[in-house]
Amino acid sequence: MIKEVFLTPFQKFVKIESFSGILLMLSTVIALVWANSSFGNAYSELWQYDIGIVTESFEFKKPLILWINDGLMAVFFFLIGLEIKRELLIGELNSVKKIAFPLFGALGGMLVPVVFFLFLNQNPETFKGWGIPMATDIAFSLAVLNVLGKRIPLSLKIFLTAFAIVDDIGAVLVIALFYSGSINLSLLLIALVMLAVLYLFSFKGFYSRYIFFFFGTVIWFLFLKSGMHPTVAGILMAFSVPIRQKIDTSTFLVQLELVFNKIKKVSISNKPILSSEQIEHIDDLEDWASKFQSPLQHLEHNLHGWVAYFIIPIFALANAGVLIDSSAYLDTALVTNIVICLVLGKGIGIASIVILAKKMKIIEIPSDISMQQIIGVSFLAGIGFTMAIFIASLAFASSPEYIDSAKIGILIGSFISAIVGYLVLRLNSTNSKIASNRA
Repeated sequence: MIKEVFLTPFQKFVKIESFSGILLMLSTVIALVWANSSFGNAYSELWQYDIGIVTESFEFKKPLILWINDGLMAVFFFLIGLEIKRELLIGELNSVKKIAFPLFGALGGMLVPVVFFLFLNQNPETFKGWGIPMATDIAFSLAVLNVLGKRIPLSLKIFLTAFAIVDDIGAVLVIALFYSGSINLSLLLIALVMLAVLYLFSFKGFYSRYIFFFFGTVIWFLFLKSGMHPTVAGILMAFSVPIRQKIDTSTFLVQLELVFNKIKKVSISNKPILSSEQIEHIDDLEDWASKFQSPLQHLEHNLHGWVAYFIIPIFALANAGVLIDSSAYLDTALVTNIVICLVLGKGIGIASIVILAKKMKIIEIPSDISMQQIIGVSFLAGIGFTMAIFIASLAFASSPEYIDSAKIGILIGSFISAIVGYLVLRLNSTNSKIASNRA
């Protein structure tokens, strides 16, 4: 029973991410069909349409695609930050023993693809794309794992999720250090001071969603104007959200019983509205419930649906519409490089480093995970869709002629990785079933 209660939140997370992967795939297909149809011009014009605030003394407007990539994706990174903080404090990354297995997998999955890219790249103008194959798209990869159903142990899904989170940390650092523009230090310093105030509030146990929203909006704007990519602000904001509850379970239950008894004693009106006393008691109940909830957990729970079912599909719809035209410029060397990095870089990198670390007895692999399953998941990690496209848009912002080539490489590489990973895992489950029948 304890094990079931412990695993249920993660199983719910897997279901959300799996369905998000399906929506992501549908959005990608729609974007590709739309961009290459007779309505292709409408597709391009929609995402380049300027939206913003324009007055006599102030003007702030950006194309719709940048509102998505700089604005909505900041919310996506904010959620990643919440997940990272939770995992580091109380989750699968909260001890050296727990983090060792996914950490070595993530290191192999980040470093080897980069080495592949730098070795294969012959064009100085595409050198900036080295960060593209680093991260793993957790939604797509978990969606593929979910198709295999009970053939896959839950510990393998946890491993994939954990090293994908470590990958995300690496990708965020790369974006902050290498893919931000020239920095306005004064604006950045103001933003960091405001972040320090939020961290102080968090340390003191104070949290107000209204103050947090105001500070978050200003910090996002300051990061944007400073030249530091605003999605980094999302990560840093997440670490300022307290994880501790203001009251413990026993206190909440006592107060819940008191409020319940008060509501029972209030006379019930025949009218379809509440009395002033009932409203007062319900307000008390809501107040105690908010104190009982972890602010971090509450935000993470509320944002998961928005990110999985709206932000990520919209991002795919806006960014995956590559024009496949024989007359359009296509850097086949860049396409091939990215495909190799995603498929072989991830597949070889993760599996080889994990196997090496196991032989050196640095890590301990759960008994229900086989080496073939690790190899299969390593190839699945080559599904780098969301983060890869995002980094490509940053890497080639000043060289837009390479963006479509990078996206095509990402789409092909992710598709091949998904197929290879699925087949390896499916074959493993078939072999395991045959072996068990013989036994």
